[in-house]
Amino acid sequence: MSDTMPLCPRCAHETIEHITGSPVPGVWEVLQCGRCLYMWRTTEPARRTRRDAYPEEFMLTPEDIGTAPEVPAVPPLRMPGAGAATR
Repeated sequence: MSDTMPLCPRCAHETIEHITGSPVPGVWEVLQCGRCLYMWRTTEPARRTRRDAYPEEFMLTPEDIGTAPEVPAVPPLRMPGAGAATR
């Protein structure tokens, strides 16, 4: 992949973790930001992978992250047969 260390497209943090790679080595990687937890695959379009092309309205600053009210909790799993009818 790239020889330069990427910045997080969303918050510009420099700590990027390699999560996994493609089954065929070198085709793509999944990366995750250590600060805002944004994840992306390296083959996605520039608007998802490059800070200079990321939509401004979705960019975060360290202050945005620090003052966020909360990270949404993962809801409990539904038990089979509970909730909406299935086909």
